[in-house]
Amino acid sequence: MKDSSVMSGPDSARKPGPTLTAVNGVQLLVSLDLCIVNVALPDIAAGLGFESSELSWVIHAYALTFGGLLLLGGKVADLLGHRRVLIIGLLVFALSSLLAGLATSPGVLVAARGLQGVGAAAMQPASLAVLTTTFPEGRARARAFGIWSAVNALGAALGVVLGGVVTELAGWRWVMLLNVPVALVPLWLAWRSLPGDARVVRAKRPDVLGGALATTGMTALVYGVVRAADLGWTAPQTIVVLAGAALLLALFVVVERSPHRDPLLRLGLLANRSVTGANVINLLIGAAMASCFYILSLYVQTVLGNSPAVAGLMFLPFALGVIVGAVVATGVGRHLPPRSLMLTGVPLTAVGFMWFGFMRPDGSFLVDVLGPSLVASIGFGLCLGPVVSTATRGVDDDEAGMASGLLSSARQIGASVGLAVLGTLAQHRTGSELTAETLTAGYGLAMHVAAWLLLLGAGGALLVLPSERALATSTTARR
Repeated sequence: MKDSSVMSGPDSARKPGPTLTAVNGVQLLVSLDLCIVNVALPDIAAGLGFESSELSWVIHAYALTFGGLLLLGGKVADLLGHRRVLIIGLLVFALSSLLAGLATSPGVLVAARGLQGVGAAAMQPASLAVLTTTFPEGRARARAFGIWSAVNALGAALGVVLGGVVTELAGWRWVMLLNVPVALVPLWLAWRSLPGDARVVRAKRPDVLGGALATTGMTALVYGVVRAADLGWTAPQTIVVLAGAALLLALFVVVERSPHRDPLLRLGLLANRSVTGANVINLLIGAAMASCFYILSLYVQTVLGNSPAVAGLMFLPFALGVIVGAVVATGVGRHLPPRSLMLTGVPLTAVGFMWFGFMRPDGSFLVDVLGPSLVASIGFGLCLGPVVSTATRGVDDDEAGMASGLLSSARQIGASVGLAVLGTLAQHRTGSELTAETLTAGYGLAMHVAAWLLLLGAGGALLVLPSERALATSTTARR
């Protein structure tokens, strides 16, 4: 018997259709916001009078609170109820988006972006936990996560497209305000369709110290990484912050081993090879994909000379490719285990990134963007859903939020670290002479390194993830 349990009605009370729509609406919102702001940054700077050194905090404020609070958000969802935390997160996100769109000063906008991160850190792990507890393992869950992965990619691509189009036609404020109506649909569906949450019974005291250590440690880690891109990895400030983050997270592990607490992250969860392996792969995928969207958007604008709106449209084939890969994964997932799909999709994505790495200063959309986009995106679509479903495989319903928060944390940390590291490599390779040739050389190097990271992820999957036979044996033993 677990020390904390959830006393509730059956999951069958949930309506799968509206539940899937609500969860996908949340993921669309998160993916959209991660990408839509980037293209609007120059207009934001001009509109509110940002100094060049301050502008990056429009991105960093969101990344800090989102990445720092994900573990806590997942645990709170398990304790207070997935539906309740999902609704609260959506409300916070919608209201902070409204505040960001009406901001009259840099400080107000940065504060609103930080509050958006708080809302996202609550609603994303809660929504994944709802998805996990609604759809049982097997064909139904594979289909649900396949649709979720397609929406994830569609939101990222639409973010880039809408960021350019909306900024040009309506102004940067609507880049923020667009989140409000998008949030209202999943909010209404969650309110109307999801059953009431259970009363939580705790036999141990809440893990306040663990929550404080995890939140401050994760925040310090993300802060140190995003600042390293500006200050350098050997700068004293970078070293001090990253060392402090490592110390806080080490203390967090020590605290979580205490038998007298209701842990924020039960360390025994990491003994589940499916959970650990999927999170390692997710971290590396996050590093590669965040860098891909950032570097590719720079290449098609600064080297190929396209406008923000046209550059955004160039990402649509990537989104369509992910949808195709997700549909294929859903279909063949009836016959192939998630491990096999990951071992196919991750190397295929790496091939696409390797192709990206050969981009040319006088390149064309057909050869240097469209071709590798289709290869990489189909591979990404094949593995994204299986990664998420594998990360929650064998996890009890009352720890679904915890597992989902861990998965989201891995993706966010991977994205922050990957973007900082690969961006630094690209800048170092480019040097001080900013020509089409030097910029392309830097971008190409970053893409090749990202490809090797993905291959490292495939190797990790092969070594860490259990085979279907081992999983079947483990399931039989538990029964």
